[in-house]
Amino acid sequence: MKPLLIAALLTLALPACRDETTAALPPVTMTAEAIGRYCGMNLMEHEGPKGQVVLSKEMGAYWFSSARDTVAFSMMPDEVKDHGGLYVSDMAKAASWADPGADNWIDATKAFYVVGSTMQAGMGGAEIVPFGSREAAEAFAADKGGSVQTFDELTPDEVLGAGETAAEEAGDAH
Repeated sequence: MKPLLIAALLTLALPACRDETTAALPPVTMTAEAIGRYCGMNLMEHEGPKGQVVLSKEMGAYWFSSARDTVAFSMMPDEVKDHGGLYVSDMAKAASWADPGADNWIDATKAFYVVGSTMQAGMGGAEIVPFGSREAAEAFAADKGGSVQTFDELTPDEVLGAGETAAEEAGDAH
């Protein structure tokens, strides 16, 4: 009877352990030591929204010089899927495009993104600009062009494709 009772108690405890290990970890403050995973450059040297994937408490975060690179990481089949959190800069709280803030992080899966605006990512090229509210994203889109989408609405072509900005497309048309 005792082995059966012990087995039952262990079975009840296991799901709690699993939930604890997969719980979202908080974002990490961006510092001068934050180096882009794909570009190998210091993030603070580039304008626009940034991103991070918090791997674990022990391993820290992978950093990205753009929100687009962060979302791309989540779409690539060979990248880590078992992480503690995926975060992007909330540009509604940013001081400016040049200063997105060291602690303006929002859950990337809950953000509203402006796709196809005239703004470029920190390393050049198109950017998907994240906001914590649909209203802030719509105001930005009205000013800088583009359309508002949720994380789940973003397509691999928009994120992983060539990703020209609206300004670049207009230049190609002339």
